[in-house]
Amino acid sequence: MKRYILLSLITFGILIFSQTAKNYNVNGLTRKAILYEPTIKSDRVPVVFVFHGHGGNANFVSRSIDVQNYYKEALVIFMEGLPGRAVPGLDPNGTMNGWQIFTDDLEGRDIQFFDKVFADIHQKNYTIDDKKIYLIGHSNGARFANVLWKTRGDKISAICSASAQGGNMISEAVPISVWMYIGKNDRIVSPKSQEESIPIVKTNLGITDNGKTEDDKTIFSGKNNTELVLQQSNSGHEFPKSSLPEIISFFKRHTK
Repeated sequence: MKRYILLSLITFGILIFSQTAKNYNVNGLTRKAILYEPTIKSDRVPVVFVFHGHGGNANFVSRSIDVQNYYKEALVIFMEGLPGRAVPGLDPNGTMNGWQIFTDDLEGRDIQFFDKVFADIHQKNYTIDDKKIYLIGHSNGARFANVLWKTRGDKISAICSASAQGGNMISEAVPISVWMYIGKNDRIVSPKSQEESIPIVKTNLGITDNGKTEDDKTIFSGKNNTELVLQQSNSGHEFPKSSLPEIISFFKRHTK
């Protein structure tokens, strides 16, 4: 029994030690991220950036979209937004944390934050696998993941965009693999408006086939070995947590 307790404490200690909250100075703004070190070591380390929805924070999303428990070889980075993005009916004064929704708004502050963290992790003691850089975003965070696809697509291998999409902004973005989640009963971001992004993503990826449907997902093959997974469920605006293992498997089969 004592041995079991000791092993449990050691394991718990490793998990706590692997989590680091870090502040970054980005053009005079203090930005925060929570980093989870890989718990399974590899020569080259994949990276997953996770972006919360409007009003969220890094601590909450590290529990609600706990990628670290599913992709243990990866460095998982939970980024935190800042106030300043007004949302009618939800946050009219822009006092809650949020993200850019266009490539040129909020003075590019969140793109600069991504660039800062991206540069910083390349200075660590482990070697980043630049062929395995992934983004997960929910709601406002999903929209920002699309901003990064448009502006930093050369650095990204695949994204998961849940409950918000890129729209016309992502026209002519470089082809990468994309998992799109749309809740048919979403009351925050209209499913119809999200569906308008589907043909744009298909054009970016050079998709011409009708796809293969499996349960609530339709899978399309694109050029350069890219893939679109279109998931449309009867749920609402929430992140599709039950699909997280499949999303990680999707990431693992796509590299630059």
